[in-house]
Amino acid sequence: MRYAQGGGLTPGEQAKRELLRLKVAERFARGDRTEDMARDYRVTARSVRRWRHAWRTSGPEALRSRGPMAVERLNPAQWERLERELKRGPPAHGFKDESQGWTLKRIKLLIGRLFHVGYTVQGVWKLMRRHGWSA
Repeated sequence: MRYAQGGGLTPGEQAKRELLRLKVAERFARGDRTEDMARDYRVTARSVRRWRHAWRTSGPEALRSRGPMAVERLNPAQWERLERELKRGPPAHGFKDESQGWTLKRIKLLIGRLFHVGYTVQGVWKLMRRHGWSA
């Protein structure tokens, strides 16, 4: 599975991916072939080889998720407030063109106004995706 440029996984997707790696680890112990596992789990043989190397070096614990790549800048209370504000819609925050709706740039501006926290547009995309919002 290849992720979009600058992508990332939601916590649920991370958990699914970790479970997949642990299932593959069970098959490593049985001596199953790399190509068979790659086909069965719909991943690349390269990923299976990388996981096998980690498994041989450090055991099954090496295949556990390490969590998000970056610490989120908004705490849970701020995230809840942001969601409430997003539901109010762009006009409630001074964005006149209602037909456009929320854009990543607008959300970036809103986060800055509400919490004085700086995000890049790409960072906003990752934040929203991590919390189950789609673009």
